[in-house]
Amino acid sequence: MEEFLAFGHDPWLVVASLVVALVAGATGLSLTRDMARRSVPQRKLAVALASVALGGGIWSMHFVAMLGLQLPILFFYDAAITLASALVAILMVALALVLLHFTTRTRGVIVAAGAIVGAGILAMHYIGMAGMQLCRPVYTPAGLILSSVLAIGLCVLAFGIAYGVRSNRTIALGTLCFGAAVFAVHFLAMAGTRFVARPEVTEFGPLISNEVMALGVILSSFVLFGAFLWVGATFLGGGAPVAGAEAPPASAPRPDTASEPATAPRQQAEDGGLNIPCEREGTRVLVRARDVAFLRADGHYTQVYTDTERYFCVWPITEAGKRLLPRGFLKVHRSYVVNPEKVARFERSKDKGACAFASEAIPPVPVSRSRLKDVQAALSAQVVATRAG
Repeated sequence: MEEFLAFGHDPWLVVASLVVALVAGATGLSLTRDMARRSVPQRKLAVALASVALGGGIWSMHFVAMLGLQLPILFFYDAAITLASALVAILMVALALVLLHFTTRTRGVIVAAGAIVGAGILAMHYIGMAGMQLCRPVYTPAGLILSSVLAIGLCVLAFGIAYGVRSNRTIALGTLCFGAAVFAVHFLAMAGTRFVARPEVTEFGPLISNEVMALGVILSSFVLFGAFLWVGATFLGGGAPVAGAEAPPASAPRPDTASEPATAPRQQAEDGGLNIPCEREGTRVLVRARDVAFLRADGHYTQVYTDTERYFCVWPITEAGKRLLPRGFLKVHRSYVVNPEKVARFERSKDKGACAFASEAIPPVPVSRSRLKDVQAALSAQVVATRAG
């Protein structure tokens, strides 16, 4: 029967590993704020940076904690396997962020993204442990099951909170959940792990000593903390936007702002109709629904077009549809909702269609093939009703 080695942890490095996990979570989740206001290349860059911050933070936390592992024997790490563990964490986080920022963000997508990151934490941990040399980890079923449930559960919770409403408060709460997930999974898995000494080395790549590993962890942690300070100055300190950024028609609202500034001008509907909360040039405005020509999806927000202006609205296109379709608006495309009263003519060419407006300042709106007949019928009925009136 194999003899298990006694082991413990350095308490200071345990605390340091938790700090690294929290800093990585705060950096990665903050980097992906206000993505709807950015161009596609900027979104890709932000997702790449956030993936490195979150995935690299998972790796750094693990190996900071492993530096604190105290065993009665000398052990090393296989460099190739150690590198693979970092890449797996970064790639799985990247997959989750692509789902969140380049697909329609639904509750199911958020749950899937959290589960993927949780699986990434587990994969990174066990691949990293497989790189140990002169010491073989032995896992208990309870440790495997509990760490898996905890990793996926806490990551789903973290992303559910952080991506429910993007605000400093929810990002802070999501950071706590993410940090807790990475930290708790590691030490719960370690509690269910036993170590056995082995004399031979099964080299897949060059060996790394604890001293060399410490240098790598210090470097990765330095990069994370530097990114954290930059993110704090940019997103929390009111820094200027990234150079070359495409400015949106209006500034994105703070989701955690409960009330509008007292100085913000308001357009009140004289007929008691629906007002659409919008922004333009940093000023919050209520636009009457009857003044709107159409709304266009812009990521998880919308652009609102009137005869003369274009506004930014925090509603997603699905929310806009729920509020406006009962008031006579038409869903002409998955990304467009149109006010039929503003449509000057309907143009159809075979299986394509478009709604044109009287104002030349308003671009035509495409009509999807599946909605051509319904939109044409609705617009015809609108013309008849107008003439009868």
